[in-house]
Amino acid sequence: MPGKHLTFVSEKPCRRCKENLAVLVVRTEPLCRDCFLRYVHTKVIKRMESFRVRFSDNDQQRKILLPISFGVSSVTLLHILDQHLRTQAEKTRRTGFSLSILFVDTSSVEKSCSGDTLMARVQERYPDHQYASLPLHDVFRLVDKDTSLLGLVPGLKSNQDLSSPEQLSSLINSLTSATARADVIHALKTRLIVEYAKSIRCEGVLWGDSTTNLAQKTLAETAKGRGFSLPWQVAEGESPYGITFNYPLRDVLKKELVSFVELSEPSMSPYVHEPSLGATQASMSSKNTTIDDLMKQYFESVEENFPSIVSNVVRTSSKLAAIPGTSSDPHCSLCYMPVAGGRFGIHGWGGDQEDGLEVPVVGGGKGLCYGCTRSIPSS
Repeated sequence: MPGKHLTFVSEKPCRRCKENLAVLVVRTEPLCRDCFLRYVHTKVIKRMESFRVRFSDNDQQRKILLPISFGVSSVTLLHILDQHLRTQAEKTRRTGFSLSILFVDTSSVEKSCSGDTLMARVQERYPDHQYASLPLHDVFRLVDKDTSLLGLVPGLKSNQDLSSPEQLSSLINSLTSATARADVIHALKTRLIVEYAKSIRCEGVLWGDSTTNLAQKTLAETAKGRGFSLPWQVAEGESPYGITFNYPLRDVLKKELVSFVELSEPSMSPYVHEPSLGATQASMSSKNTTIDDLMKQYFESVEENFPSIVSNVVRTSSKLAAIPGTSSDPHCSLCYMPVAGGRFGIHGWGGDQEDGLEVPVVGGGKGLCYGCTRSIPSS
């Protein structure tokens, strides 16, 4: 049965099929269960046009990576893509791509699920894909040639031999705020996902960001001083990491994904790790509240009554274009975003009140972008 948060309109017929009674309203349009599930499925598959069978090579299977966090977005994306690949196989006896599923375990540095039980459940239900689970500290192993990232670990000297878990713990424990910890963990997680995708020769990464997630990211990254990176963080195409990013759920709101999970048969709820499928609640303590939490809470509340506002934020941000020639600019040691003109740190970006301040260059001489400077201590 649909959850309490769904808008029941059982007295109205479905606007699409005209046969069944509508069970919920999708952006002013009353839809029955089958038409709603088809609506979400179609939105996703339209974003996968470049991965159709006719564009695939018979001799070499295209491989793409899907990071899964066991939230409603990534689980829904896996479910839809699994159905899509099965349909392709039945019709043409081959598929346009193969999926590799990766779960990054961050439970050692933040409150999150370990993923072992859920991974086993997901693998049992969707057995036709490659699965892997990596701890977050593996990022230091996969980017072992990138000494700039290792240079961010406090106390790491040439005569010390810290293990990867110790390096991660040392870095996270040196951060002074909840926002900084969440920001650094997210940056390290992204780099781990990208490095793993490259190691298994994936063509690109499919991110499970919904319209709501992308809107939240747009304002959160801007507030954290990383607005210059939005052309790569919310738009599809080639990324600074040298691998393609795709957002198949960019046209679907989070509340629609929640409804999709609850209306699917058999239920997808056993594969989702969220205490409540409702709106995110920010921490009661301001000390533990992050910028990301506030933006997430804001947009999840806005999408209930004003979904067009959320969509407009994403459409506007997707029009942003990277500065020509930035691909050759030096990269930030942490987030790896190109820094125009090599203007690292606060100098040049902090306004007149901070003019003349220099942040010590860390990480093998590459330094940090303005946003990462705010998260990583300067000493």
